This record gives sequence, structure tokens and C-alpha cells, in this order.
Amino acid sequence: MAAGSAIQIPSRLPLLLTHEGVLLPGSTMRTSVDSPRNMQLVRSRLLKGTSLRSTIIGVIPNTSDPTSDCDDLPNLHRIGTAALAVQVVGSNWPKPHYTLLVTGLCRFQILQLLKEKPYPVAEVEQLDRLEQFTNQHKSEEELGELSEQFYKYAVQLVEMLDMSVPAVAKLRRLLDNLPREALPDILTSIIRTSNQEKLQILDAVRLEERFKMTIPLLVRQIEGLKLLQKTRKPKQDDDKRVVAIRPNRRINHIPSTAEDEEEEEDHDDVVMLEKKIRTSSMSEQALKVCLKEIKRLKKMPQSMPEYALTRNYLELMVELPWNKSTKDRLEIRAARILLDNDHYAMEKLKKRVLEYLAVRQLKNNLKGPILCFVGPPGVGKTSVGRSIAKTLGREFHRIALGGVCDQSDIRGHRRTYVGSMPGRIINGLKTVGVNNPVFLLDEVDKLGKSLQGDPAAALLEVLDPEQNHSFTDHYLNVAFDLSQVLFIATANTTATIPPALLDRMEVIQVPGYTQEEKIEIAHRHLIPKQLEQHGLTPQQIQIPQVTTLDIITRYTREAGVRSLDRKLGAICRAVAVKVAEGQHKETKPDRAEVGEGEDCKEHVTEDTKAESISDTADLALPPEMPILIDFHALKDILGPPMYEMEVSERLSQPGVAIGLAWTPLGGEIMFVEASRMDGEGQLTLTGQLGDVMKESAHLAISWLRSNAKRYQLTNASGSFDLLDNTDIHLHFPAGAVTKDGPSAGVTIVTCLASLFSGRLVCSDVAMTGEITLRGLVLPVGGIKDKVLAAHRAGLKRIIIPQRNEKDLEEIAVNNLSQEADNLGR
Repeated sequence: MAAGSAIQIPSRLPLLLTHEGVLLPGSTMRTSVDSPRNMQLVRSRLLKGTSLRSTIIGVIPNTSDPTSDCDDLPNLHRIGTAALAVQVVGSNWPKPHYTLLVTGLCRFQILQLLKEKPYPVAEVEQLDRLEQFTNQHKSEEELGELSEQFYKYAVQLVEMLDMSVPAVAKLRRLLDNLPREALPDILTSIIRTSNQEKLQILDAVRLEERFKMTIPLLVRQIEGLKLLQKTRKPKQDDDKRVVAIRPNRRINHIPSTAEDEEEEEDHDDVVMLEKKIRTSSMSEQALKVCLKEIKRLKKMPQSMPEYALTRNYLELMVELPWNKSTKDRLEIRAARILLDNDHYAMEKLKKRVLEYLAVRQLKNNLKGPILCFVGPPGVGKTSVGRSIAKTLGREFHRIALGGVCDQSDIRGHRRTYVGSMPGRIINGLKTVGVNNPVFLLDEVDKLGKSLQGDPAAALLEVLDPEQNHSFTDHYLNVAFDLSQVLFIATANTTATIPPALLDRMEVIQVPGYTQEEKIEIAHRHLIPKQLEQHGLTPQQIQIPQVTTLDIITRYTREAGVRSLDRKLGAICRAVAVKVAEGQHKETKPDRAEVGEGEDCKEHVTEDTKAESISDTADLALPPEMPILIDFHALKDILGPPMYEMEVSERLSQPGVAIGLAWTPLGGEIMFVEASRMDGEGQLTLTGQLGDVMKESAHLAISWLRSNAKRYQLTNASGSFDLLDNTDIHLHFPAGAVTKDGPSAGVTIVTCLASLFSGRLVCSDVAMTGEITLRGLVLPVGGIKDKVLAAHRAGLKRIIIPQRNEKDLEEIAVNNLSQEADNLGR
């Protein structure tokens, strides 16, 4: 501490509060400065000061919470270290901050805090003085014994290290050249100690106490090194450096050796990484590439940006499941029961999964099929994929492809790019940890295309059973076998899927549900799920099937069950309010107060009555009485019905017919209205029609004009020339929805025939079919979705082309209670 006695620190010092460590006299520490007070100190004293005294600051360890945003100055530690600011480095990323390199000079004690803002300044007293060492009244024998004992342990510790390392050799020389009084602080800052232990050494002002506290730390470190030497395997001569301790502080301007410690630790990590690579089950090609990269990594400095990229690449290669897979559960009967329990209906889809299981049971190396579930939203395409994984006993991973417009999301980035990463396929395999999971490629019909490539084209290799056994990700740059992965894609329509990609997938149509199927799904799955989510029990709420049918027909009109699920959730929330109020007011059975904005009414079944009654006064229910949801309760909770049966009203005059249309959201009924007036024989079409539908309208009027005499169709003046002095206006509500397609031809013909004959079209009949100029009716697609749409609208009969008769096999006509008439010539 001669340096400490030669330098008299100022009596007033600006204080730097640091939470990154404890600075001891004789050691060097690098600390980050980002708090407002510390940054103001750096700007005012260190950056603007010119004298040596302006670079001397007081470093106080901050023992309070470093994440606290409180503006008040925390409680200051009583003892600190006067330090010399050796270096100041500033940066603006990720936020403005400074990095200081400070060297400890001596201890000081805070006598009085003079000011707190803009940075704290205190009156201090210097504690470490040379007179403390020379003018002590302690016996020389006692201090000499402590000093010699400390010196013996220090030399033993240093000699256990590799003396060929320059920093270790320099440390050995320091033990002989520095005063014994300075060694406790210096060695405490070098060996591995906690901040709390360093704080205790800092508070030890008396030299005797400092020696006594430091000796156990040295002994502990020596024992740790001995144990490490016994357990570590022998290495090559140039690698026999057992480094548990490294000088990581600069001592009186000695270069820091923290980088040496990091390099040694990283060297051990590289050795372990190489061992993992050699013991992994990766392919021969991948192993060859990894061994080549590990050799490059050993010769590469850590400071190079490519070092981290190469290491991340090798760690990914080790983590990939090259030969790790799960064993399939191949019990057909158990799989059938599990699928039936998870999903109602979907017989075609379940049949295909059971077929895969049966073939898999007979042949172990069967390649995974590429399935594509196509259907409207809310019919369970995504959830059935998760159920298939559960049935097979495989891992499940979902990849959302909606809006993806970069082919690198599928194939990955090449490692030459900054921030490169593997594609979603390889990343998904790393996540699940097996090479035979179930991958769900969700919304494959909504892939985009941009300047970064076409992801649909990148999927061609992934979904081709003849190619995906050697799928090459740009990041890996080696082949990976995807043949055991069961890929399931979902889409709302196949129209937007490229033909080449569609050709590689086995398309399974997943149409909407009938009303009977929705009722079963609601009572098997949706209602129990909503009751559990809202904390209700079947003893507190009852929803009969009649009520569920009212919700389906009057409050929802969809192919799936998402809106039905939301409506059931709204009912459960309303009932939860009533149940909570009933529990809160069980002691007041006279009358329940109605909360502001609460329109729900309770419908209870009393023992003396066989019917549910609506309590307009909202009487509180006994706890044991369930709340019965009937049509009146639906109206109170969900409001008036959203969909009323208006079909018969709209077909009360000639010139109106009902068609059937297919959309990606399911089937829909479509009204076609026609009107005639005096004019010049013009045909007007409205309703945002596409070119195909406009052509169908012209075909219909041309066929009717050529067959007017045959069917006795005349205009207003009685002429068989239907457009003689007559204009015709065809309208397709709703006008804001774009419509196109050839399947409205039959509907347009029927609508115009009704207009010119004056006969009404049956109000319970819907129709679909494409017409030709010769009057032939051609088949159309989406028959099941269209039939279900007519069923939801309450229509009893449907007219379809005769060549679509094969599609009736997929429709449970008896369950629908519909009569299908075939039209054809």
C-alpha cells in the first residue's frame, strides 16, 4: 500500500455507485455506467476535467436493488475505494452508456454527504495509510506469523497453476515484489469470491483482521484446485492447464487476463462439443461436415464474428434428432375409440387415419403420408391433427403458414448471411426432439409470394415422398430425412394452392356439419368445455337440445362450430353472474338486486311445476336449483334472433329463385331476383358479379328466347320474343359480396322462367347446376357444402345435376330429411 500512502486523496470525492462488483485497493475493474447520476459524474468530472485530481473518484458498492427506478439516492455503504479512472469509453447502443476502467488506490470512509444532485459528493477520510503499518502497537511476532502463513498459501496457490502462462508468471513475481500488506486485497480480487466476501474484505480496515479473513478464502481455493486436478483426465502437454483461477483484474496497470479464463472455459466447451458430435447418431455426411467445422473452430479466435456462427451451427447439428424417434401405438381398436371420443362425425378422415395405422402395423418402414384437410373454418381441421398425433403417440408441432412470403422460412437462410437461422421445418424437428413427429402445416392455401422467393415452391421438396428423405436446409447444407414425418396440411380452399403442390398431397374434404351433428358436438364437447372454463357444473346450468337447436338455427349460420362455441360461452358468462350473485346473497332470499346493464333472466324448474318459468323480477335461486336455458333466456342473453326464416316471404312473387353457392367458408344460399320493364331489350346485371356468372346470365336468356314457344313464355305484350321492347334486370343480393362461378345457371333459368310465366317458384326448393347453350346441365362441385347450407336455411328440397348423383353417397340424406331431385337432359 505504498502507493496508497504516497497519494493523498482529496477530502471531497464524487461518488460512483456500482452494482457490478466490489473494487478493492490495488485491483482494476471495468464497470458500466448508465444511471443518470453516474453518467452526469462522468460527463462533468472525467470528460471535462484536465488535472489528475479530477480523475480520482470514490467507488461505492451499491447493495440495493439495481433494477429499482427510484429517484432517491440509496443508502450508501460506509466504506468505499478511492479509484483512478484509467479509461472512459462511450456508446449509444442499445442505449447511451459509458464503460469505465478504474484502478483502486485506497480505502476511505464517508464522513458527510455534501450533495446528492446532479451526482453525489461526500466529505471523506482516507483509511489506508502507511503509518498504520509502521506505527502499530501489535507484536511483530503475531503479525509476522499471519503474514508468513498468508504468503505460504498464496505461493502454494500460484504454483498449482501453469507457470507457462504469462499472467501466472507475472503474478508469481508480484508476490515477491509487492508489500505483504497489499497482498490480501490483490489476491481477494483475483481468486473466485462472491461480492459479499469482497465486501467483508473491504470493510476490514485493520490489517490483522484482513489477513485472518483472506486466509480461509485461499485455503478453499487450494482445496478446490486439488480436487479438480484429481478428477480431470490427462491431456496433451500443451493442454495441461487446470484453470480454475485467472487474474481477471489489472493490478497497477497489469493487463487483464479475463479473456484467458474465457478462452480456457470455451476450450473445454469445444472439447465437449466435439465429443457430443462423435457420439451422436448423425449421418456420415453430416458427421464429416461437423468434424471439419470443429477443426476450424479450434483455430479460430473468439473475437471473430464467424466463431459464434460456427458454434451455433454445431450445437444445432448435435441437437437435431438424426436417429431418435417415438414408437407408434398401432392398436387399431384403441385408436378408433380415441378418435371417436375426440371428434364427432368426420368418418372419411378417421377411416384414412386407421388405414395408415393398419398398413403401418404390417410394414414398419412405411413413409409418412402427405394429407391435406380442406374445409371451411371451424370444422376441426387443426384439432383433428393434434388428435391424430395423440392417437399415434407421436409429438405434435404446428407451423402457421398464413402470410408467409419468404422461401427462407421453409428452407432456412444460408450461413453467409448475418442473423441466419434454419427454416421452420428443421427448427420444428429441434423443438420436438424426434424425427417422426406429426407436422401440421396450417393455412397452406394462404402462402404469399415476394421478392424473397415463393415458399409454396420450397414446400415441393418437403411434401414429396420421393424427395423428402434427403431434404436439404440452406442453413444445415446437409441432407436430413423427413420421410418418417407425418405431414398434415390444412386449407379452406384448393383454388389458391399451386397445382404442383396440390399434386403432392392427398386431399381429404372436411365439409361442414349438419344441425344434428352440431347438437351432438355441442353436448359432447363444447358445453362441457365452456362449463369447465367458467367454473360451472351441470348442477348449476342446463342447456337442453331444443335450446341448442335454437342457437344453431337462429343465432349462427356457419359450416363449423366456432360461433356456436362463442354463443355458449356468452350463456355461461351470464349464468356465472347469476350464480355468483346467488352465492353472495344466499342470506337474502327475498329479492336479488339487478346489476346495471344486466338483461339476463333466470329460468328455474320448481318442484311444484313441470315447466320452466321466466322470473322477470330476477328472483335469487336456491343453490341446488339449476338454471334452465330456454328460448326466453336465449332472447334475454343473446338478444333477438339474428337469422329469421324469410325464405317464404321473399318468394311470394314471380321472378325469384334460390340458388346454392360454395365459398371457402362453406356453402351459402343465394337469392336471384329478376324484373322486367318496357325498354329496348337490354339485360342489366347487378350484385358484383364475376365474368363467369355474367356469361351464365346471357346463356340463360338466350336459351329461354330460343325455347319460349315450347314453354309458352311471353313478354308483357304477349310476344314470344322475350326482349321485344322489354328490358330485364337481374339482381343477386347481397350487393356488397363478390360472386362468380358457373353453378348459378340453373337458378337464373328458373328465375327468368318464373318471371315470364308468372308462376311462383316453390319456397322450399333450392337448386344448383351449370347450363350450356343447348340446355344441358353440367355437374358442379361442393355439393355437400351446398346441401348443408340449404339444410341450415330450412329448405326441404334441392335440385342438383344428375351427374352429381354420385356425391349423394357422402351425404346422410335421411338425417337431413331432404329430398334431392335430379335435373338433367
